[in-house]
Amino acid sequence: MSIDQVQEQIVEEFTSFNDWTEKYTYLIELSKELTGFKEEYRNNGNLIKGCQSQVWLQADYINGKVLFFADSDAIITKGMVALLIRVLSNHEPQEIEKAELWFIDKIGLTSHLSPTRSNGLVSMVKQMKLYALAYKTKYSL
Repeated sequence: MSIDQVQEQIVEEFTSFNDWTEKYTYLIELSKELTGFKEEYRNNGNLIKGCQSQVWLQADYINGKVLFFADSDAIITKGMVALLIRVLSNHEPQEIEKAELWFIDKIGLTSHLSPTRSNGLVSMVKQMKLYALAYKTKYSL
C-alpha cells in the first residue's frame, strides 16, 4: 500500500468520529499498538530532540525498506508516532523522503495540539525523514 493510500485510510477513520474527545481516545488506542520496543533502543541516541515528552525512534533498513519502531512516555504522543509509523514504515527511503504528510492537517491534528505537542510532531516527522535520507545516502539509492 502506498503512503498516500495509508493517509487516505487514516483520514477516513478519523472522519467517523464526532469530536476531538473521540479522536483522542482513538490516538490512545493506537498507542497500544506500539509494542515490542526493544529496551536496547531506549537510549539517548534514539531520543527525539524537540519533544516535550520522551520519544524514542529507531529505524532499520531491511530489504530496501525503512522500518520504524518507537515508544514514548506520553500516551497521546505515542499515538501520534504510531500514526506516523503506520504511514511511513516499510517504504523505500526515497518514498519517505518525498512524502507529503497531508493527513496531519486533514484530520485536524495540528489545530488540536498544544504548541509543544505540535513542535514534537514536527520533530518526529523530521527525524523519520532524516533516517530515510541517511539510508538513501548510505546505500546510494
